[in-house]
Amino acid sequence: MHDTTDPAAVAQRIAERCDRLGITEDDLARRAAMAPRYLRHLLDAGPDFDPGGFVRIAAALGCSRDELLTGRADAPPGHGGPGPHPRLQNLTEAECWELVGTHGIGRIGLAVEPGPVVLPVNYVVDRASFAFRTGEHHAAAPAESAPVSFEVDRIDEYLGRGWSVLVLGQAHYVTDPEELQRLAALPGATPWAGGDRPRWVRIRPDEITGRRLITG
Repeated sequence: MHDTTDPAAVAQRIAERCDRLGITEDDLARRAAMAPRYLRHLLDAGPDFDPGGFVRIAAALGCSRDELLTGRADAPPGHGGPGPHPRLQNLTEAECWELVGTHGIGRIGLAVEPGPVVLPVNYVVDRASFAFRTGEHHAAAPAESAPVSFEVDRIDEYLGRGWSVLVLGQAHYVTDPEELQRLAALPGATPWAGGDRPRWVRIRPDEITGRRLITG
């Protein structure tokens, strides 16, 4: 089996996608705004020669660069490899809050039996805290006042850059009816996992730290 970044394997995936779309290699070159000869050179040389060129090819084919490299639309991040001269930079607390925004997808870490678990949840930021919805006895439902961790991150596959924010705190259930109504009206409050998730968990950070991966 070919390595996922082998030039021949990537070129084959591009050819197969062109066939499905009913376009020729010249059509692809026009869509990607590059000369046909340069496109052919990229296909022979592989993704490492011009990563930006493969981003344009992927966009012209209606998919992601990762999908071209791995053959999977659902591949985990990281196949693009690190950028040039990577290094970590600590974030201030203010930068952490700015990066996590008003809502998004994070991961809650819980100490349970038989061992710790980390689960994705969609969250909202509310009054210097993180809140998310869960259900009674659901996997992401912590015990009242349980110590938890909460992590949010982002990776830029093309540039090999990213950031992560880590929160340590305690989980508390929201019970005030007015608070529950207000939280439910915030952008991003609808559970991505669907189902009946009537309980709101709030995490007030005791500590919030972050790091940014920079390159160049």
